[in-house]
Amino acid sequence: MKIREIIAALERFAPLPLQDDYDNSGLQVGTTESEVSGALLCLDVTRQVVDEAIRNGCNLIVSHHPLLFRPLRKLTDDNIGSIVMDAVRAGITIYASHTNLDNASKGVNMRIAQVLGLTDVKPLDIRPDGNGAGIIGLFKEPVTEEELLEQIRQKFGVTCIRHNGSLGRRISRMAVCGGSGAFLADKAVQEGADAFMTGEIGYHRFFGYDGLIKLIETGHFESEQFTVDLIADILKDEFPALKVVKTAIKTNPINYYI
Repeated sequence: MKIREIIAALERFAPLPLQDDYDNSGLQVGTTESEVSGALLCLDVTRQVVDEAIRNGCNLIVSHHPLLFRPLRKLTDDNIGSIVMDAVRAGITIYASHTNLDNASKGVNMRIAQVLGLTDVKPLDIRPDGNGAGIIGLFKEPVTEEELLEQIRQKFGVTCIRHNGSLGRRISRMAVCGGSGAFLADKAVQEGADAFMTGEIGYHRFFGYDGLIKLIETGHFESEQFTVDLIADILKDEFPALKVVKTAIKTNPINYYI
């Protein structure tokens, strides 16, 4: 099968028009007419990931975050251009499914909701055709703030969780957004969420929500780590015979000293 068939399947699940205006999802590097030898899946494309694809005989890399997010002014050995050159030399095509996969009704945020065990879920910020940004849903049984933080620590494997002051009540309704979701905090309050979890909030955005909603920041990479599993499921459902490799490389650039 050709690479364009793999891309078509991904875009049926998460159409490119769902991406946010600032984004650059879609084909990043290479050709779509080659026969696919295997797909390596990752959150971020690094030189190590390209090497991993070569070792595994994969001529397609599907990432969540676009490799080419801002215009390149030059192709040299000391910038992102070097990764592009490595991929081209190796005959590797790179494709990114970013905010279109975030905003798809069964996309990244739905997977996070499933990990948390939320029910009666719907998009937090509804857009056409049942798609939208973020997810909001219910816990089967209300949980305390401490129980929720512990669940997140265990299920997402995080070593550091940042959160605001005590809410003073149990949490029944939960909103989530993978990645940089602070822009949805006010929407979460409007929709009656008791808690809102996202990857990045930022210092100043924590002010003004005490007593209104429990804000929880897990880290960008940590919040989206299950995206690789989601993409793997999409491809395996469509192409059972396709060789699908999940990266073994932790591409999170942030380290924690505990």
